[in-house]
Amino acid sequence: MSRKIVAGQYISLDGVVEAPTEWHFPYLSDEMGAALGEISTAADTLLLGRTTYEEFAAVWPHQSGEMADALNGIRKLVASTTLKEAAWQNSTVIEGDVIAALKELKEQPGKNINVTGSITLTHTLLRAGLIDELRLLVHPIAVGTGRRLFPDSTGQIPLKLTRSVTFATGVLDLTYQPA
Repeated sequence: MSRKIVAGQYISLDGVVEAPTEWHFPYLSDEMGAALGEISTAADTLLLGRTTYEEFAAVWPHQSGEMADALNGIRKLVASTTLKEAAWQNSTVIEGDVIAALKELKEQPGKNINVTGSITLTHTLLRAGLIDELRLLVHPIAVGTGRRLFPDSTGQIPLKLTRSVTFATGVLDLTYQPA
């Protein structure tokens, strides 16, 4: 059985995934924390684009606690054509063809490969058909502006809903797989 690439996103009702730190925190709850913990424990690799990697690497090595320990300790792969080295603990830049490298990685033994944030990378993986699960935490807010999960140029991506949970905060925890 091959590994799964699971892309997780905080998303607004109007499809915005950019800058969730500006609108996500009022909806953070124990239910969401449990869901994030479930996603985290099912993975042994974190796949990040350059921008998200740099944002995380600037913060998490200097934090303590369960979340920091998990992020600092997990194997991290960075998809970037411009970053040449990754100094954050357990981080490696994928060299060469990212799609080919991820296809090969999926065939190796291990747990899930999680993608968080990294919207450009997520778009690339969606177009390549490499995302096995799309885990969306849909927040009950319209943000208005910002990058969207599915920009106009995406085209059709048929998905099937495999799981849905509604948190007390009104956040929907939705899991989709390719149809």
